[in-house]
Amino acid sequence: MTTGKKILILFDVDGTLTPARKPIEDRMRRRLESLKKSVAIGIVGGSDYTKIKEQLGGDDICNFYEYVFAENGVVGYRNCNPISCENIVKCIGNDNLQKVINFALKYMSDLQLPKKRGTFIEFRSSMINICPVGRSCSYEERLEFVELDKAENVRQKFIDVLRKEFPDIGLQFSIGGQISIDVFPVGWDKTYCLRHIPSDEFQEIHFFGDKTQPGGNDHEIFSSERTIGHTVTCPDDTISQLDKLFPES
Repeated sequence: MTTGKKILILFDVDGTLTPARKPIEDRMRRRLESLKKSVAIGIVGGSDYTKIKEQLGGDDICNFYEYVFAENGVVGYRNCNPISCENIVKCIGNDNLQKVINFALKYMSDLQLPKKRGTFIEFRSSMINICPVGRSCSYEERLEFVELDKAENVRQKFIDVLRKEFPDIGLQFSIGGQISIDVFPVGWDKTYCLRHIPSDEFQEIHFFGDKTQPGGNDHEIFSSERTIGHTVTCPDDTISQLDKLFPES
């Protein structure tokens, strides 16, 4: 690490700071505490603010992290002060949104999976989240779907169909987390958060994420000209890379 630079490190949540949909572990929390002594840190998660808050320590998160960006960065806070909030309905209209939801529900009704549970569509302020297995699945059922998706590309095939069906209404479809698909207006990917980080404030902005491949919801910010991207495989890998790049003093 080059010393003397003002640095911001942004982290994805699931698979980067925490196991998917699990609370942050004490070891990671301690490593971030140490990291904060030398750099600014922030979050750029795909989930809504409430879910991120549940995973990362409750109401204290906006004090612990300088930046907290939810819903791919479109809903944002800096030092507990709101700096960004957009709405997908205002952007594309109810009619278009309903067409996507209806089509997605019909497509999923024809999918034969090992398990299906509930909450197949989740509406968030800036996006909708589509989940073939259902977001109310148990952790074991989640892992079962993950293995199926790795073998059969369930979500990527779904995305390909969505892109073909809706080529011109200004929506982007991305792999989200372990079990879902994020649907949001073009440009409302995780690079959106960079609009709210002054370009002259930090000399380096690093981003750590696990879904950095093309089609993953970390890809755009990982490959942005404004960031130095780091691909991780799990929270332990995040700590290992931090130890190499930003060793504790």
